[in-house]
Amino acid sequence: MKRRLLFLLVASLLTFVSCSKPPAAALAAAPAAKHGHQAPHGGTPVVLGQEAYHLELVRDATAGQLTAYVLDGEMENFVRVKTASFEVVARIGAEKRVLTFRATANSATGEKLGDTSCFEVQADWLKTEKNFDATLTSLEIKGTAFTAVAFNFPKGNDKD
Repeated sequence: MKRRLLFLLVASLLTFVSCSKPPAAALAAAPAAKHGHQAPHGGTPVVLGQEAYHLELVRDATAGQLTAYVLDGEMENFVRVKTASFEVVARIGAEKRVLTFRATANSATGEKLGDTSCFEVQADWLKTEKNFDATLTSLEIKGTAFTAVAFNFPKGNDKD
């Protein structure tokens, strides 16, 4: 009987010790988790506002095309917008080049002009230019206008 009681006591003690929380000092020493975003198409993330939304820019060098996807703050969901187009001014050396992204319909997702998350632009110089600084002039998403958003392509402006 004493052995059984001793066994139950030891088992209870081990259960209590193994389920207890680590000391506060150990928690304080743990590094903070880094907050980051993964671009779903492997493109360039451009933060809009305080991470309210993102643009993801994907370059097709062969076609000389950039596709812009409007995404939520975590880059997990597409966000449809009403705008028909928006502009990005790229700087190649001292030269400025305007890229006018136009809304693209997608019958597979039901997106149409005036209700889409996808925009495209084609320019022959995009076939060879791999790196440039740019500014999104203005884009309205759900009643909020994002203006003069600077970024680098392909680095983006997302510090996370």
